[in-house]
Amino acid sequence: MLRDIRAELTKQARRPATWLLLAVAVVLTLTFGYAVPYAGLSGATSGPPGSGRGLAAMLPDAFVGSALGGLPIFVGALALIFGVLVAGSEYGYGTWKTVLVQHPSRVAVYGAKLVTVALATLAAVLTLFAATAGASALVASLEGQALTWPAVSDVLLGLGAGWLVTTMWGALGVLLAIGLRSVALPIGLGLVWLLAVQNLLASIAAPLLDWVAQLQKVLPGPNAGALAAAFGASAPGVGQVVGSGQATAVLAGYLVVFGVLGGWLLHRRDIA
Repeated sequence: MLRDIRAELTKQARRPATWLLLAVAVVLTLTFGYAVPYAGLSGATSGPPGSGRGLAAMLPDAFVGSALGGLPIFVGALALIFGVLVAGSEYGYGTWKTVLVQHPSRVAVYGAKLVTVALATLAAVLTLFAATAGASALVASLEGQALTWPAVSDVLLGLGAGWLVTTMWGALGVLLAIGLRSVALPIGLGLVWLLAVQNLLASIAAPLLDWVAQLQKVLPGPNAGALAAAFGASAPGVGQVVGSGQATAVLAGYLVVFGVLGGWLLHRRDIA
């Protein structure tokens, strides 16, 4: 299986889309976590979205929350797209048969894809943490504030939370790609859910219908937002719907279910 993992990692590292998704994640996180709020703070703009975060949310001791703020929605959507590309491209290029004729088992190939998604999401979260730490240090320098950093334990917990959320979304992308045997449709459906449906449920349906509000507590998006909120994140899709412990358990459960179901579908169905 190590050979399969090395091959998958090499393939994804050489794919320009992988680096483009990472760059978009960093740019969006810095734009809505620091650039827009700082512009609003300095009076350069008139009340843009996110300008009310305040200086305290942009300082080094709050950078963990800033790094996690985009994970429930736009960074999560990018992770889902990456997961779809990892598994769905094999259907688009017709390379599943070419891979399997080399005699690796379907379980080994699928496991290599999941490991690749997990390692890629870990690298993405580490990059986001490094970028937001640098941005927060820059803001503190510009505003003459002390460089006070959070405890190492808080940073490590934040890294773990971010890795869990992004890997869960990536595993969902893999499942959708295998279930629908394509790239475009899984990406489209995944983005509709992340960017539209879950926000409509939270902002419109949940305040009106109690059963929808209760349903929110077991859906992946609201639990991802609750976990991010536990680290001080403030962004669309972030809210303390449940406690951090329950959010962690629910997200871990979804990760296991997505991973097992995707492997079962790949093992049971014809490739063609």
